[in-house]
Amino acid sequence: MTVELRQIQVAETDAFRAAVDIVARERKYIALVEAPPIEQVRAFVARNVERGYPQIVAVVDGAVVGWCNVPPASRAVSAHVGDLFMGLVPEFRGRGFGERLLRHAVQAADVFGFRRIELGVFATNTAAAALYRKVGFVEEGIKRMAILVDGTYHDEIIMARLKG
Repeated sequence: MTVELRQIQVAETDAFRAAVDIVARERKYIALVEAPPIEQVRAFVARNVERGYPQIVAVVDGAVVGWCNVPPASRAVSAHVGDLFMGLVPEFRGRGFGERLLRHAVQAADVFGFRRIELGVFATNTAAAALYRKVGFVEEGIKRMAILVDGTYHDEIIMARLKG
């Protein structure tokens, strides 16, 4: 099986949204319980493509099976900061694809010019936290009760990676 890692194309918006929806509906890995409306996803992808923001997808047989987005932080004083969001559909986890995807996105973020990449990860998602550490992210703190899903509060580990 060949997994292609590359910058997303606008034509893949629906496939990207489908992958996000699969992971979101698991309700334990990302801070969504379903994918955003298609119009919102289309605007997000179009903006990333137009502005060259890193949005790397993992594609197998034309299907998006994972993603790693690194858009800039929203405040002007944080223009040097990229906010990382990633996910991988269940059947592709535990096989090294997540690490390849993350490394590809971090490299793209470095080329884009980000000096800092930050992320939040559910404290219960120990596999993801270990992966982020392996790729050079360090824990900066824990936001207690930061996420509420199905009546349960979850802590969020805040991690970052600084470029040389």
